[in-house]
Amino acid sequence: MALPDWLATAEHVAHVHHRTARPGRPVDWPDWVTPEVRAAFARRGIERPWAHQVAAASAAHAGRHVAIATGTASGKSLAFLLPVLAAPPRSTALYLAPTKALAHDQLRSATELGIDGWRVSTLDGDSDPDERRYARDFASYVLTNPDMLHRSTLPNHARYSRLLGRLTHVVVDEAHRYKGVFGAHVSAVLRRLRRLAASYGASPVFVCASATISEPDAVAASLIGADDVVAVTDDGSPAPALDVVLLEPTPSLTETAARLLAGLTEDGQAIAFTTSRVQAELVAIRARELSSAPERIAAYRGGYLAEDRRDLEAALSSGRLRGVASTNALELGIDIAGMDAVVTAGFPGTLAAFWQQVGRAGRAGRDAIAVLAAREDPLDAYLVAHPELLFDRPVERTVVPTDNAYVLGPHLCAAAQERPLTEEDAQWFGPSTVALAERLAAQGALRRRTRGWFWTHAARAVDAIDLRSMQGKAVEVVEAATGRVIGQVDPSAADRTLHPEAIYVHQGETWFVDELDLGDRVALAHRSNPDWFTQAQSVASVRVLAETASRPLGLGTLHVGSVELSNQVVAYLRRDAESGEVWDSTPLEFPERRMVTRATWWTVPDRVLASLVDVTGTALLDLGGAAHAAEHCAIGLLPAFVPCDRWDIGGLSTVLHPDTGELTVFVHDGLPGGSGIADRGYELAEPWWGATLQRLLRCPCEEGCPACVVSPKCGNGNNPLDKAGAAGLVALLVGPGTR
Repeated sequence: MALPDWLATAEHVAHVHHRTARPGRPVDWPDWVTPEVRAAFARRGIERPWAHQVAAASAAHAGRHVAIATGTASGKSLAFLLPVLAAPPRSTALYLAPTKALAHDQLRSATELGIDGWRVSTLDGDSDPDERRYARDFASYVLTNPDMLHRSTLPNHARYSRLLGRLTHVVVDEAHRYKGVFGAHVSAVLRRLRRLAASYGASPVFVCASATISEPDAVAASLIGADDVVAVTDDGSPAPALDVVLLEPTPSLTETAARLLAGLTEDGQAIAFTTSRVQAELVAIRARELSSAPERIAAYRGGYLAEDRRDLEAALSSGRLRGVASTNALELGIDIAGMDAVVTAGFPGTLAAFWQQVGRAGRAGRDAIAVLAAREDPLDAYLVAHPELLFDRPVERTVVPTDNAYVLGPHLCAAAQERPLTEEDAQWFGPSTVALAERLAAQGALRRRTRGWFWTHAARAVDAIDLRSMQGKAVEVVEAATGRVIGQVDPSAADRTLHPEAIYVHQGETWFVDELDLGDRVALAHRSNPDWFTQAQSVASVRVLAETASRPLGLGTLHVGSVELSNQVVAYLRRDAESGEVWDSTPLEFPERRMVTRATWWTVPDRVLASLVDVTGTALLDLGGAAHAAEHCAIGLLPAFVPCDRWDIGGLSTVLHPDTGELTVFVHDGLPGGSGIADRGYELAEPWWGATLQRLLRCPCEEGCPACVVSPKCGNGNNPLDKAGAAGLVALLVGPGTR
């Protein structure tokens, strides 16, 4: 698909990057691949494999753990299927995907190979009893997800003894998705799997398949708890020519993305990736209004029921759908051919995620188009102004906080229920295992006996662990009149998104929340079409528990350590659906949430602030607004330096903090116990805060905008903010003459 003139000449085009086509490097099949397997792939049009496929497959066949990190549509599936198919008769293998949709797509691909005697099955929450029995007792290759492994397979390992005892290979697909709290949970699940497999006499080889990331072998090693991992990164597959268009921030990202999606689907098939479920719905609604064939455009996101997901996937695969507005639920490798164009509505947080989305374009071998439509956000604006950071910088390394006691502790309880925990289990769970088990015993979670630590409670330990949240079971949104489940919301976000009188959007329909029961984790709602939306407001505080390190930063001091956060949703705003104007505020009553995590913060003494003037030379009076604006801008830019999303972190600023006695700006991790983001921010403070100062000075707005200091997640309604004052304040840390 050639770059259309209407896009190439658009007013807000900031940069166009052209990547020339790359030829493939085919090689011969390894000798150990049987004629039957070669013929099966030949029937699918694969006469010879690519070089990286053979490199990864041969290492796994030789018994080495492998991390293969090559581009989207580079054929990683063949690389991990070859050693699985070459395993001895009666062997079993597991395939783990972060989503059920991806596992079902792999099921279709594996089944189409048509290899005699190779029994393939899915095992997930949608499987009926017969399908579960077949996977447990007969299947050779079981496609599942970490949640199912965690909640069903491992706790009931005796019933799955055939599967675990014959296990030769475990495929961890889309491994770059396992970061932060989710990655830490999945790492603990994989270590529980290795431990139980070993108890049944198996020692499976792990193949971790990932989009392009830095140090994939180190990432895989941290996930599975093994040191000897072979990295395969030299992509031997062909790649089509690609034009990547960067668009400057526009006032309405939803409108921009919808116009791009509608326009690109006139000549081909396109996906618009959004950064939120609500945005996916709104982009699809508006694109249908703009399209000449509105019935061929839809939304796709997590939270849909299984039947809805399957119908949308089939329509997109067959071409009946020309355009889809999607969250990253469609980013995860579903084999949909013929994507002529990709629209990324807002930078997705990391280069790995960005290139994963861009890689969807041209999957059928044709030239392709990708568009990054920047948000009015500090990070997006900064990247569009510095395209070299997108095209010339190496992809980040995924961070997996495997030593987080808040995550590992509950999994040690689950492991103890599966099989008594002993000191030898430190080989699976790491050097902190024994000390953490002793703490759990002291708390009454485990019981210490001669043979180790035991789980002695009637309840299942795994039921207290939600892999995708620190808060447990999701809150279900239920239609009040019928009892039908509409969707699900993470409990950590329920007070913000499902409070009484909140507006909840699902599949293009708006719902008015009548009641929220946090105890039963149910929200009742009815259909509504208001001309306003809701935004929750909260109050927060930070208490310094322990300072780990500090150092001078310009005329201030930089710190890092442990803090206790408290947060409480206290009200919600009604905003006009068109203009965003605030109509009114309504108080809410929710319990306070507390969490201990890691933070980095800086302080500036009063003697320095006394003579501070802003960049115009005017005496700076609004210190609170200046600190608040600096905090917002820095949080927006931290993902440019540390692999994270701005929603993985938070902040707080105050003119006089009770623990420091000075003006203080905090940036903290959003995960209990910490996720390493704040600590890395402490290490990279100079370039990070230098970029913050640059954005504050170069943003063309006068008083602050979403591209510099206005935050979409501010619990105080972005008030007060002082952009010029923020520039003056940050200049004290990293400006000229401060070093």
